[in-house]
Amino acid sequence: MDLLFTLLATIVALGLLVTIHEYGHFWVARRCGVKVLRFSIGFGPALYSWHDRHGTEFVIAGIPLGGYVKMLDEREAPVPEAELDQAFNRKDVKKRIAIVAAGPLANFLLAIAAFWLIAVLGITTVAPVIGPVEPGSIAERAGLSEGLEILEIDGNQTPSWHDINLQLIRRLGETGQLQVLARDGEGTPQSYTLQLHNWLRGVDQPDPVTALGLTSWKPAVPPLLGQISPGGAAEQAGLRAGDLIVTIDGQPVSDWLGEVVPRIQGSAGQPLELGVERDGRLRMLSITPEVREQDGKSVGFIGAGIEAFEWPEHMIRSIDYNPLAAIPVALVKTWDMTALTLDSLKKMVTGLVSAKNLSGPITIAKVAGASAKSGVESFLSFIAYLSISLGVLNLLPIPVLDGGHLVYYVTEWIRGKPLSERIQGWGLQIGLTLIVGVMLFAIYNDISRLGN
Repeated sequence: MDLLFTLLATIVALGLLVTIHEYGHFWVARRCGVKVLRFSIGFGPALYSWHDRHGTEFVIAGIPLGGYVKMLDEREAPVPEAELDQAFNRKDVKKRIAIVAAGPLANFLLAIAAFWLIAVLGITTVAPVIGPVEPGSIAERAGLSEGLEILEIDGNQTPSWHDINLQLIRRLGETGQLQVLARDGEGTPQSYTLQLHNWLRGVDQPDPVTALGLTSWKPAVPPLLGQISPGGAAEQAGLRAGDLIVTIDGQPVSDWLGEVVPRIQGSAGQPLELGVERDGRLRMLSITPEVREQDGKSVGFIGAGIEAFEWPEHMIRSIDYNPLAAIPVALVKTWDMTALTLDSLKKMVTGLVSAKNLSGPITIAKVAGASAKSGVESFLSFIAYLSISLGVLNLLPIPVLDGGHLVYYVTEWIRGKPLSERIQGWGLQIGLTLIVGVMLFAIYNDISRLGN
């Protein structure tokens, strides 16, 4: 069932992104007087097709990993003399530039729309209050301590841990000062300076918050079990919903997040003696946490969860905007994420960020499924981020991509004549080799993550 849900979420996400991208090309081509022969979502054999009154064939194909808009073009097939004025290659170079640029532009517009909708619907998040700080860490040396709420990083507001992560990702691989503005329980803001030196340079799948020595504050939650997974270690040991764990190996415990979870995760494959309160009586149960791989480490897992708990009211932040105020918010968010994507690509090329962070279709599918399960806001954010990535990728000056065609057409505009077919052919071969190589490397990274 989970696999089916993930597959459906992936098809919806990729289908939407590809449709919007190709519709950008299609819409501008029509306005520039170019005849569109086919608008295809997906590759391979057609599952369903129809024609509009202009003669354009619309196709939904069997392989949902892209799409294309096929236009009338003398370079691809003979064109009847009566339709020469509708051929793409006969159009003014400015119109060709507009048609090619329209696809990536449509992706940025989709991201703006998604961020606008998120801002209008509003989000509820937990305040980024610092939990225990790792002794000797970068954060501890800078004076950050438990209980402080992070307000800004490098002058950018951080209302949630998600925003903090995004700001920290900007600094991966860098050397310099990281400015953090935080306030204590009395509401007094204070600035802290963290020193970075080649911070997480070349690290695979970095965890910026943990690398600084920070943890998120969590309330004390009684270890009262609410869910037991069928067939898991907890069920096999005799644990039931409603049990309260009071001791582990004779040591009293009272906090699920701070005491029980770390002990279970750190005891993969090792037996533990649990003291459990059930119906007012104490029972002793032996349990051996299953071994699971997480981020390259062996982690204990018993297949049990606690009863739902509520965060303290003062820790909850609700963020929403009216439709008009949400417009600049969406524009700024899209601009920031575009800049972050470009900066990450540059750092990947220069080695400041590991190329193993490059993701392919398998990771995209996993994230699509997880974000869809997390709710509308998470799925919309995923759509926006992926749309920006697609827009940026297509604008890279690589032949085969939209950006490569733009380079050819801008050069033609400046020179007054197109580049030779020979040069364009070389560029096509180089670009195709590069794209295929990057895709294979991204898929290899995906498979490596599955192996871990």
